[in-house]
Amino acid sequence: MNSNLRAYLDSLAPWAHPALKRKERPSTKKINLALQGGGSHGAFTWGVLDHLLEDGRLEITGISGASAGAVNAVMLADGLARGGPEEARKRLSDFWRAASAGGNLPPVQRAITDRLFSLLPFASAPMQNWFQTMSRYFSPYDLNPLNINPLSDLIERFVDFDAIHNHPDIALYISTTNVHTGRLRIFSGDKVTADAVMASAALPFLFRAVEIDGVPYWDGGYMGNPAIFPFLQATDAEDVLVVQINPISRKTTPRTSTEIINRLNEITFNSALITELRAMDFVNQLIDEGRLPRGTRENEYRRLYIHRIHLGGLGSRLAASSRLKTDYDFFALLHRAGVRAAKRFLDQHFDDIGKQSSIDLAAESGVEWA
Repeated sequence: MNSNLRAYLDSLAPWAHPALKRKERPSTKKINLALQGGGSHGAFTWGVLDHLLEDGRLEITGISGASAGAVNAVMLADGLARGGPEEARKRLSDFWRAASAGGNLPPVQRAITDRLFSLLPFASAPMQNWFQTMSRYFSPYDLNPLNINPLSDLIERFVDFDAIHNHPDIALYISTTNVHTGRLRIFSGDKVTADAVMASAALPFLFRAVEIDGVPYWDGGYMGNPAIFPFLQATDAEDVLVVQINPISRKTTPRTSTEIINRLNEITFNSALITELRAMDFVNQLIDEGRLPRGTRENEYRRLYIHRIHLGGLGSRLAASSRLKTDYDFFALLHRAGVRAAKRFLDQHFDDIGKQSSIDLAAESGVEWA
């Protein structure tokens, strides 16, 4: 191409020479998302999703979520179903703005939203200290005899579940814990409702169990935070990106009662994920050895490549009580951290997608032997 002509084309706005724009546009890759619960730290996930959607190189084929991760999951699915990536970005932004302390929620919904983000029931905040004292004598069944829980209204305000059900391009999975059996229950397809999302976020010390078809359910983070195994057969994407909010490790030994409870909660809500990573590593080994059939047909399995974006050093620096913060400035801080983390992941590992895991599954899920 003549250098003068090239210089002229380069001086134009991108839309004035689409051929050049097409040439420079990167190819897209399919991926599944697994979104962990983490109280108000879920605003970090909002930032991650916001950048992934803006970047445009990843096509989301499946979403799994638990607790606050389930809320982010349905907001994302709703936006994609109703208008694509830009609508999904708007849906997530509108929700987190409304959920903040300066948002426009009615007082009762404000109270329930604050509790939704209270992943740690005994974090060190005045209201939580009061609740800890009260919970020694009263359960949610005593404190809320009429079972008033407007979280359903809050979710339905932002989510069109019919639109999600009628959108075949996104597989959605919401994790809950069956109170009677202690087993993981995954809601998918037209079973994904406001009640299912409420159940996924129903911490036992804060909420009554949510009954669906006569069965009570608690927070999904206990048994699947988030669930990964549905992607072994659910979509044609073989990559899963886990957005992990709970700190993976800490360098200091907890000594105060608050620190001990905080660390126990982190370990508890990470244990299901670690178990799933171990299972994914085992399944991959069986596929590599030819002992499990690899493919997309019935009774065949995908060899999943696992990737992760996590809070990193910021997560270890944040106090447990910060999971209770609902001011928008804090949400915006976490959002910016999520954007940076997503950009860093794409810069470092976009080429890995479709080829290999970007984390060492054996090391992540292994057992420490003495």
